[in-house]
Amino acid sequence: MMSGNFRLRAAGLLAVGTLLATTACGTGAAETTGAGEVVTALYPLQWLTERVGGTDITVTNLTAPGVEPHDLELTPQQVAEIAGAKMAVYIKGVQPAVDEAVEQHAADRSFDAATAVKTLEAAHEEGHEGETEQEHAEHEHEVSYDPHLWLDPSRLATVATQLGDRLAAADPAHARGFKDRAAKTAAELTALDAEMAKGLGTCTSKTLVTSHEAFGYLADRYQLKQVGITIDPDSEPSPARLAEVAKLAKDEKVTTIFTETLVSPKVAEVLAGEVGAKTAVLDPLETGPEQGDYLSAMRANLQTLRTALGCS
Repeated sequence: MMSGNFRLRAAGLLAVGTLLATTACGTGAAETTGAGEVVTALYPLQWLTERVGGTDITVTNLTAPGVEPHDLELTPQQVAEIAGAKMAVYIKGVQPAVDEAVEQHAADRSFDAATAVKTLEAAHEEGHEGETEQEHAEHEHEVSYDPHLWLDPSRLATVATQLGDRLAAADPAHARGFKDRAAKTAAELTALDAEMAKGLGTCTSKTLVTSHEAFGYLADRYQLKQVGITIDPDSEPSPARLAEVAKLAKDEKVTTIFTETLVSPKVAEVLAGEVGAKTAVLDPLETGPEQGDYLSAMRANLQTLRTALGCS
């Protein structure tokens, strides 16, 4: 559950007001020098924006390494950064705090990556009985699609192309560089997509049992079946849900239950013990990998999947 994610403090609004007032009193040079600073919401978008932007922009990422992005609460300084940025790159539905800040302070200078691709329908929990008023407000704020689109390299390639176009429009003087780097990045992502399609094309098992349902795009792209123990990383599965997943895992002879970075592996480990499976880490790339980058982390995921699913 994404607790407290979209509360913006009055101090943040005051900081924004101060920033805007300072800008208005200045020379105005920041208004005309091109794309300038771009704020990104989480690691995959940071990686993509840095690749496409090159040295023509500076990138500030709102989610620090090792922080669960769904739980992000913005500081006043971060709200001010969004308000002052030339562009905010985000995915609506991942971080309600960012959604609200962008809507209030950068709606005309934002790029929602989810608008660039065909999205998948979000998984839904059955009711929210006993939820607090705040939790109810958060559920009302949720979008109807799965926002984890970066786990499909082919979709991320499309985002790269559109990001290049958006940056080119914001800074025509560097348009050729943005578009060339976007094309190169899209080509690398397309090559990764082909590599993953080949690597997962001949697997003994097609069932992906995960800690939570973050891998819908990966499963959809490579014809796998995702079964999440929970829908979101902060919720506890009911005994009925655990029993349901355990039965499915036994029936389909699942040998590996996938845990993930930033999420406690305890529930997955209990389930693995019950069904006689082992556990392995599958990285949803909501934060940057300890080593390497998006491309190397996705290739590591590919090898983990090939071993777990018995791919030849």
